[in-house]
Amino acid sequence: MTKRGRTVPGRTERARETRGAILDVAERLFAEHGVGEVSNRQIGQAAGQANNFAVGYHFGTKADLVRAIIRRYTTETEERRLRMLEAIGDSADLRAWISCLVRPATDHLDALGVPSWRARCLAQVTAVPALRQIVTEESVATPSMRRTLDGMLRLLPDLPEEVHRERGDMTRLLLAHALAERERALHEGESTTHASWEAVAVGLVDALAGLWRAPVTPCP
Repeated sequence: MTKRGRTVPGRTERARETRGAILDVAERLFAEHGVGEVSNRQIGQAAGQANNFAVGYHFGTKADLVRAIIRRYTTETEERRLRMLEAIGDSADLRAWISCLVRPATDHLDALGVPSWRARCLAQVTAVPALRQIVTEESVATPSMRRTLDGMLRLLPDLPEEVHRERGDMTRLLLAHALAERERALHEGESTTHASWEAVAVGLVDALAGLWRAPVTPCP
């Protein structure tokens, strides 16, 4: 449909653009202030929405909004991880599986450029116990992530279940905060330990390989 020779976006396209704008603003505000400090009304206003209930109309509750943010992120990382998994096959190299855990995230952040708020937003979300389950459901439980974790554990058959859970938590925290800190430093023009996201990925794979291969000391 046209108006005076100009294409007029349809309702579906306008809704898609509005949703995208809300997600962008929510990601930035959550990254800068924390999830609990930002209301849906503030997000809508910052996204240029005159209707104070725009966020609720398009997404529902704040938890639903967070879920949409995570899904946007995992859509990209899922594709990258599936390609890596196809390339490594049934590798017996633990580092290859850990790379499938790390590199989809670092490559994605590298592609976003500077500034970005995604890593800091995700770190803020995972810091809220009530929202952490959403991250698990939407990212850790994806097919590619399950295959990656299964591949890692296949190479660590003697690792006790409780140690597996503990080191899984350590891995999640290390990745969330290391990526968020680098993103923040790049945004603020500070010096960083590594010159590139590629170097960050190598360092994280090294660290996590050491973590998962560390000896298990029996508790008295």
